[in-house]
This record gives sequence, C-alpha cells and structure tokens, in this order.
Amino acid sequence: MHRKLVILALACALPAFAQQPPGLQPLPEPPPPPPGMTDDAFEPEVTIVRRGEDTVEEYRLRGRLYMVKVTPPHGTPYYLVDQKGDGHFVRAQEAAPTLSVPMWVIRSW
Repeated sequence: MHRKLVILALACALPAFAQQPPGLQPLPEPPPPPPGMTDDAFEPEVTIVRRGEDTVEEYRLRGRLYMVKVTPPHGTPYYLVDQKGDGHFVRAQEAAPTLSVPMWVIRSW
C-alpha cells in the first residue's frame, strides 16, 4: 500500500519538476565565422542540362565531375558515378546498393 502511495506522489510531482524556472532568457545567436573561415569549396555545383528529352544533372566538386543523374521522360532516374576518380562512370544500382566507402586524396603529384 505504501509503495503505491509513493509511486502516486512521484507521478503527481514529476510535472512540477519538468517546468522551467521563471526568468530564463533564450541564448543569443552565435556570431558569424570570421571571413575566410567558411569553405564553400565543399559545396557541390549542380548543372542541369536538357539533352533530347532527358534531363541531365551534373554534380561537380572543385570543378571535377563526380556524379551524373539522368532523368528520362518516362521511367525512373538513374545515376552514373565516378567511383575511382579516373573519369570512368559506372551506373549506380539502386536495387542492390553497394557500400560506397569515402575516399580522400591525401597527396597527388
């Protein structure tokens, strides 16, 4: 019996503890980063081109083409991906996705 009373008292007291104390103010917005610290080079550039009836979206990073999305007028879109960075594009399989491991160039000559 005492256990049920303790549980009932805790259940009634929890909403009172969950309330915020009065006098709280929201935090100010963080300042913008200093000039030169934002790196927009990591944002992909997307170019949309119409070739015949197909819509082709070319994705470039730092001027290098790494993925192409082809949307035909009838059917589902498909992707061509340069997996090794050598300019040979392979069709990406949406039905059986493969593991695409992130690869970065450490040093190039």
